[in-house]
Amino acid sequence: MELEDCQSEKFATRVIGAKFKKEDAHGAISMPIYRNAAFEYPSSEAIANAFQNKTDTHTYSRISNPTVENLELRIKAASGAENVMLVSSGMASISNTFMTLAYAGSNIVTSPHLFGNTFSLFKFTLAEFGVEVRFVNTDNLSEIESAMDDNTCAFFCELITNPHMEIADLPKIAAITKAKGVPLIVDTTIVPWCGFSAKKQGVDIEVVSTTKYVSGGATSVGGAILDYGTFDWSKNKKLSKVTPTASMSAFMFKIKREIARNMGACMDSETASLQALGMESLQLRFNHMSQTAYELAQFLSDNDKVTKVGYTKLESSPYKKISDQLFPSNPGAMLTFNLATKDDCYRFMDRLKIIRRATNLFDNKTLIIHPESTIYGTFTAEMKQVMGIEDNLLRLSVGLEHIEDLKKDILEALAF
Repeated sequence: MELEDCQSEKFATRVIGAKFKKEDAHGAISMPIYRNAAFEYPSSEAIANAFQNKTDTHTYSRISNPTVENLELRIKAASGAENVMLVSSGMASISNTFMTLAYAGSNIVTSPHLFGNTFSLFKFTLAEFGVEVRFVNTDNLSEIESAMDDNTCAFFCELITNPHMEIADLPKIAAITKAKGVPLIVDTTIVPWCGFSAKKQGVDIEVVSTTKYVSGGATSVGGAILDYGTFDWSKNKKLSKVTPTASMSAFMFKIKREIARNMGACMDSETASLQALGMESLQLRFNHMSQTAYELAQFLSDNDKVTKVGYTKLESSPYKKISDQLFPSNPGAMLTFNLATKDDCYRFMDRLKIIRRATNLFDNKTLIIHPESTIYGTFTAEMKQVMGIEDNLLRLSVGLEHIEDLKKDILEALAF
């Protein structure tokens, strides 16, 4: 089953057919890599106009770059976003977004079940700048609503929590945030644009680690910030003063003209070139990997040594109904499963021959990690409990290998 098109062409055609902003001098059909830092202008007036944002040209590659811009245009074609900005990593996409929205005395409403660095950013880093984080149970809509007030700068959640495999009911949450005048920000890294439409579900700002599906096999590290143009920033406490002079949405104007320039977390041209190539095969890889993940989840569910499997399309998942609603095909290529003990997890991992012990998601290779001792390894036992991290849980990112080889590797590793 396919998502409805956000434009007339199908997903792969839109991505591959996205035009250059300017015609290439030599007729290249793949965007050249502009490795340079600076750009020359024909006159002092021309360069002054460029730096004063009076012309739409490149001045310095920390600010903008033709190769990076080309990838932004492809992501716009893929997602239907009004504006896209690329940065140096997925965490940079989150941190730059909240540097744009948050202020001393503001608060963020979110779930405690977050990726470790996101939790740390909210709980510790932003707290030192006077930003409060309010953790709620995202399954409880009344709790979400009551946590918001006039100083709530955003509601944030992950599309599918990593590694908890929980799904927030985005359409219902979007109705609450819209009524409250609060932007809805979602990390959608877990399912790419060919498998999920953030705009259709009421998301205002989407943040993505392009290191994952977009990069085309973990070739590079990057992040994307997508603005769907659905939020009225004139009613936002921090950005309302930007709205009258902004040449685009106040959020994207603020982040592009000030925050990203001052923070310096730009994507480099080499990364953008690699990831533009990755975009061209994204749908093919996602379809294969996510179908394999679903079949492996079913396979693991039938094994006596596996005590629980996390994949939201399974009948056993409490999130199956909302999963089927949000994801027309499969909900991504990440799954989790529990063994009896932490020691069993270690024994199992050490016996694997095909599946790699590594921390990343949606590489072409299948990867496994023990989250409690790695991603969350430096948190206290109390913090792990707050974040809902189990010490007998394994996270599997499914790659492009043949499913029968993966099944064989898993079965042999479980024979301890």
